[in-house]
Amino acid sequence: MRGALVSEVTPTEFVRRREAGNDAVLLDVREEWELQIANVPGTVHVPMNEIPQRLGELDPARETVVLCRSGRRSLQVARFLEQSGFRSVANLTGGILAWSRELDTSIPEY
Repeated sequence: MRGALVSEVTPTEFVRRREAGNDAVLLDVREEWELQIANVPGTVHVPMNEIPQRLGELDPARETVVLCRSGRRSLQVARFLEQSGFRSVANLTGGILAWSRELDTSIPEY
């Protein structure tokens, strides 16, 4: 499954789905220091390097959308979650940078 395509969701689409009642988890895999700079309320925070050890804290049956700064780390984590048996996983296209540009310019870019 290595290199398999992972679903992509834009920040705008994620918010639309959430407003329509979708209860997907927004999993932020950035480091703690990054959260201090820019944060999206309502995320579940597990740094990328802790995902394997903390996998049991996440529900593999619940849709999970993975977020990082630009979309690279989150894509790696999304692939890992799929390989670990998570049924519905997506990468947040463009990460928090895209979130800032599309939805909330008060979130600083870094």
